[in-house]
Amino acid sequence: MSEPDVLLLKRMYDLALTIRRFELAAVEQYRLGNIRGYFHPYLGEEAIAVGAIAALEPDDYIVSTHRGHGHALAKGHDAGLMMAELFGKETGYCRGRGGSMHVANLAQANLGANGIVGGGLPIAVGAAMGLRLKGASNVVLSFFGDGAAGNGVFHESLNLAAVYVLPVVFVLENNHYAVSTPVEFSSPVVDMSLRAAGYAMPGVTVDGNDAVCVHGATVKAVARGRSGGGPSLIECKTYRHGGHHVNDPGQYMPRETLDHWKARDPVLLLKKRLLATGISASEIEALESDVEERIEASIRFALASPEPSVEDFIAATDGR
Repeated sequence: MSEPDVLLLKRMYDLALTIRRFELAAVEQYRLGNIRGYFHPYLGEEAIAVGAIAALEPDDYIVSTHRGHGHALAKGHDAGLMMAELFGKETGYCRGRGGSMHVANLAQANLGANGIVGGGLPIAVGAAMGLRLKGASNVVLSFFGDGAAGNGVFHESLNLAAVYVLPVVFVLENNHYAVSTPVEFSSPVVDMSLRAAGYAMPGVTVDGNDAVCVHGATVKAVARGRSGGGPSLIECKTYRHGGHHVNDPGQYMPRETLDHWKARDPVLLLKKRLLATGISASEIEALESDVEERIEASIRFALASPEPSVEDFIAATDGR
């Protein structure tokens, strides 16, 4: 596996750190009561979004999950508009109506997060079918978890994508738990990428904590989809840094296992790779300072943003 250039490594580290700091700040704002409803942090899984989306062109599409803030930020979404959406403010991407689990932004080819487990899979296949009918060269990246891989819609989506040779890259984020159910209790195979053989498509399992590994696998899968070769399945093995959602203490997660995965923190792994290129410590410090400033600015923006108009909401729904 060849090492990506310094500029790409720098961009991936910037994005991974942005996601990490955004999620930590959002958790704090949740505790303060500024974010309501369900909130599923992407902490520990940053390398998957960063590595996979770095392989896309800006007009390639993504379909996200309930744990989707990292995907959106890696796609280039503005942290301030994202934070405002989580706050339920009018200035958010969905005018505060989507919240944490339903962020979408068609202007940046994000077909949206989804609160239904596996719900994004058929959306991705449908979008890919539309692209094929139009003769477009875009591809669709579909993120989903190990829990979704046990749903019937997983079979239906991969089967249809294979039958019609659609430009979809299925990215299975295996964080080892479907809520609190360990993956070994729900999957008879250790490497879930083996399931790809049943649909005559390539399947590969990679280190989901290493953005470079994820990027390399996705580059190949995207090239296959774009050239008319059809879909691929990439399983990225990782481990979330806490419970299923912000109020889940995650006591079912063995401490020694959690410590093992945290020792391979995806953000720190990227930083080490970047340092190994010879980039100066001062340049990395400047990057980290800029990230901190952007996250703090996003909170200020969200706090200062107006609440959605009740009158506008009533007017928009009166015609139903």
